[in-house]
Amino acid sequence: MSPYLLLVIIIAYFALLLWVAYRTGKGSDNESFFIGNRKSNWMLVAFGMIGTSLSGVTFVSVPGAVGKDSFAYLQITLGYLIGYIVVAYVLLPLYYRLKLTSIYGYLQQRMGQLSYKSGAWIFIVSRLVGATARLYLVVNILQVTILDSLGVPFILTTLIILGMIILYTYEGGVKTIVWTDTLQTSCMLLGLIICTVYMLNHLDLSVGQSLTAMNTKGYTKIFEFDFNSPGFFIKQILAGAFITITMTGIDQEMMQKSLSVTKLKDSQKNMVTLGFILLGVISLFLYMGGLLYLFGESEGAHFTQAIVDGLPKKEFLLHGKDIFGDKIFPEVALNHMPPFISIIFIIALISALFPSADGAMTALTSSLCIDIVGMKDKPWDTKKKERFRKNVHLLVAVSFLVMVIIFKVINDNSMIGLILKLAGFTYGPLLGLFAFGIFTKYKVHDKLVPYVCIAAPIISYFIDKYQVSIFGDFKIGLELLIINGLLTFFGLWLIRKK
Repeated sequence: MSPYLLLVIIIAYFALLLWVAYRTGKGSDNESFFIGNRKSNWMLVAFGMIGTSLSGVTFVSVPGAVGKDSFAYLQITLGYLIGYIVVAYVLLPLYYRLKLTSIYGYLQQRMGQLSYKSGAWIFIVSRLVGATARLYLVVNILQVTILDSLGVPFILTTLIILGMIILYTYEGGVKTIVWTDTLQTSCMLLGLIICTVYMLNHLDLSVGQSLTAMNTKGYTKIFEFDFNSPGFFIKQILAGAFITITMTGIDQEMMQKSLSVTKLKDSQKNMVTLGFILLGVISLFLYMGGLLYLFGESEGAHFTQAIVDGLPKKEFLLHGKDIFGDKIFPEVALNHMPPFISIIFIIALISALFPSADGAMTALTSSLCIDIVGMKDKPWDTKKKERFRKNVHLLVAVSFLVMVIIFKVINDNSMIGLILKLAGFTYGPLLGLFAFGIFTKYKVHDKLVPYVCIAAPIISYFIDKYQVSIFGDFKIGLELLIINGLLTFFGLWLIRKK
């Protein structure tokens, strides 16, 4: 299919986003950029949050991972559901009761100013890393599949996409993000359904027959019962629960949207509804992943083993080209399906890109202005606050550009695994801080808190690096997040005040 036509479609889609952003942001005050204006409909917020929770990584990496891990990601997703319930009935009541402008204000009230600043900085680093990793994946796919053939360099592609995001988040606030995320989530889910239906028809299989074929190939295995394996089901479910508690419940971006809902009960409905919908949607992504590998085999693809840098590497070769992992969905959709499916795939892919990136930019700007600079308490007039906020927003965009280039250098084959791994290091201290604040009544020596928050991830890194020497056959997986949180909790316990 002509890359020029795909480029025109991307531009038209972006123009629609700008129109929606203009209509929803028109007349809204700048304070809607922050938590505080609780006027959003809970169902609309829930639907918009699906897009933020899924992102382009889920759209591409989760189906691609079926070739390696079968349906094992469903174990983590079951943990996600538990985590959303905990967030709804433990954290949300706390945030609403305290009427927080920033959720990290809780740490200030509970432990002190440096604890508050530490929590905010950890969030900023965590969200920056996670959001830019997701952004890189989609930008790289667009680059390889469309823009390389047009001679457009990778850095220019990144700049243009970041410019697009800035244009429709620059003037708007949380309301704008909720509406644009809802539009994008609808397009992404529609693309998922259409691609799934097309492959079933092409393979001439019913849903039941396709599941039988996947089971024969070993794709439908969900639970791992080997206690020593990093994929052991209890480890995965626990990790999924704590990932949600940290990446949603103590994440400024996600709570920014939830706290825009007027009533606590409606916000809790939003959170629990989100958990059940995500369980269903991710199940459908995994099912589509199985279909992709069946489709690839029907086109002549086969699995093989290669040696790369002295290590065995699994490959899925189609006409001599490796399409294993993150590469299978773009390759099949763009080169082995009809043009209208290619168009739908591109629209769904960029729809998966924007909700994660725009919300992260908004939340990072909010946290830097409120938590780090303390703009709310500055004796500035409205125009100066607005000018400062926009300058910070541009600074966040520049940091996105730098991080995307770093991920381009890393070029990991499975971004979903890398993102969850990085979350274990970056979100662990936040988990420990909030757990200590909620489950103990101790105060701490506030000036020592930043040292604890730095030490815990460093110790976690060495535990992970030398886990074979420490634990033998027992393998640590995503539960590294829990270990990191426990280390932070223990560190805070050591510096508690009597």
